Amino acid sequence: MTAGTVSSSRSQRPPLWPVPHAAITFRDGFWAPRLKLNRERTLPAIQEQLERLGRFDAVNLEWRPGQQLEPEFLWTTDFTEWIEVASFHLAVQRDPAIEALVDKVVHYIGLSQQPDGYLDQRVHPTSVEERWLDLRDSHRLYAAGHLFEAAVAYFRATGKRDLLEIACRYADHIDQVFGRGEGQICGYDGHEEIELALVKLYRATGEERYLRLASYFVDERGQAPNFFEQELGSHGADDYFQRQGLPWRAEYNQSHLPVREQTEVVGHAVRAMYLYCAMADLAVELGDESLLHACRRLWKHLTSTRLYVIGGLGSTYRNEGMTEDYDLPNEAAYCETCAACGLVFWNHRLLHAELDGRYTDLMERAMYNNVAAGISLDGSRFFYDNKLATAGDHHRTEWFKVACCPPNVARLLASLGEYVHSQGDAEVVVHLYVRCDARLDLAGQRVTLHQETDYPWDGTIRIAVEPEQNLHFVLRLRVPGWCRHATLAVNGEVLQRAPDRGYVSVDRTWRAGDEVVLDLDMPVERVRAHPKVRADAGRVALQRGPIVYCLESVDNGPNLESLSLADDAPVDATFRHELLGGVVTLQARAERADESSWDRALYSTTVQDRAETELTAVPYATWDNREPGEMLVWVREC
Repeated sequence: MTAGTVSSSRSQRPPLWPVPHAAITFRDGFWAPRLKLNRERTLPAIQEQLERLGRFDAVNLEWRPGQQLEPEFLWTTDFTEWIEVASFHLAVQRDPAIEALVDKVVHYIGLSQQPDGYLDQRVHPTSVEERWLDLRDSHRLYAAGHLFEAAVAYFRATGKRDLLEIACRYADHIDQVFGRGEGQICGYDGHEEIELALVKLYRATGEERYLRLASYFVDERGQAPNFFEQELGSHGADDYFQRQGLPWRAEYNQSHLPVREQTEVVGHAVRAMYLYCAMADLAVELGDESLLHACRRLWKHLTSTRLYVIGGLGSTYRNEGMTEDYDLPNEAAYCETCAACGLVFWNHRLLHAELDGRYTDLMERAMYNNVAAGISLDGSRFFYDNKLATAGDHHRTEWFKVACCPPNVARLLASLGEYVHSQGDAEVVVHLYVRCDARLDLAGQRVTLHQETDYPWDGTIRIAVEPEQNLHFVLRLRVPGWCRHATLAVNGEVLQRAPDRGYVSVDRTWRAGDEVVLDLDMPVERVRAHPKVRADAGRVALQRGPIVYCLESVDNGPNLESLSLADDAPVDATFRHELLGGVVTLQARAERADESSWDRALYSTTVQDRAETELTAVPYATWDNREPGEMLVWVREC
């Protein structure tokens, strides 16, 4: 296929694929308001920031050296991710004004493309000789990847091909430059992203060269000798890490070993997640069991040694990522919002490689906690890093110098419907429980599923199945790993079904009016960390269903560290309509150190008084939306 020639779909489908997000209508109290705000407030807020900071002037070729607000490093990914957010919303509801602005941006991107397909992401254009220097730190291929993702999303939403044609020409150019052939660069980017984006481009166009290029970038990573060490020695570029006073190690960008030999999740958390996404994609597309086995091994290492209870990852700001096993500090936690989004992306891919509720459980945990906390309830402020304890000095902001997190969380929310259901030729899978309507095409006819539930606050889910005609297929329902007891009934008849890797199945001929009821026990549970997690020794986190809770000083007064919860104290759950958009809060009897008994002493050799009090916990996703103050996830246990 020549550059610029595209087709509308892949020729073959995998055994299981996601139901498109535009086929899902949310009606619930948790996600529906967030999706509405994402469209009406977050998308315009991101656009305003791009305008304020000169991003649109730069892409419109109007920025000149010497002007204020020179676009920051990675500025192109800000507006390509904005295009992706806009595209996901346009797929649900067309908006002429948004579409016209995207078309304008696409026009200027096309004007800046070189005759050979190269696209310069610099406000100061580079020479041909400088194009691919400093791949370790320049993020050129990373930026190309985000352009490819935006192009695919806009094409799928509108059917317009201009941006997709631009992306294909650029991908064709990259395919000529990189590889193991004579005269090619035998290397890869320092920040993974283009690998998964090329798979998306392949799926949209059917051009197998893009799939082969993605496979090359993944397979070449970590081969000896290390490409980045050779690169730095050959061109003598300014060393970013040296300027920051940091040692560079190949583990930082997962280039220390070939991917099939990697056994631990190391380095920069976002880069790791994007690499693993590409590995999972390629495992599915190529039937590569060795890549899937590597993903399983890395998943097990992450979840058993380096994962936060909120579904976050990354223990330190120094490398925006991993340190060592069981090192999970709370106040120093990084848990970048982008990394949690990447964790969702990866686990969503894994559950389509092999349907296993463990992947869905982790995807859901990250969504309802780390990801949801990444954006304020009014849709205008964002967390870059998500701590699990703070003395009151950590708050969301409107923007960041490196602003990857706002559009990243926005694009995940805008496409959230894609994560609810999957389908095969004769099966429908329900991964997430949310009050919504899903419109599926199955065996040539329309099947509608109506979910009625107050999840995540309540564990009863009713699903009305409405096929156009009687239709035989398998309906699979997830039983979350946190649920200790579940009951399943169809049309009032209780069925005995044991979960198979986290899913129960109903195989029958469905008729309009059939109803499935799944009841999930949802008690409050105390979560304890592994003994090697020193930061959480003698502490518990409170969890109910998929929701992790935290304490805020606005509810519990100052000095949250002085509170302790008895291991046998009952914890009550109460739904409060008026609070934080409507949430279930937790209440329990607790004790607080009586500071007055210390008589201004700094140390004491006697047992000091403790006063009985009541503890109130709110969902972690909603913290820092009221009065600023302290926050604490892991509570002392007495």
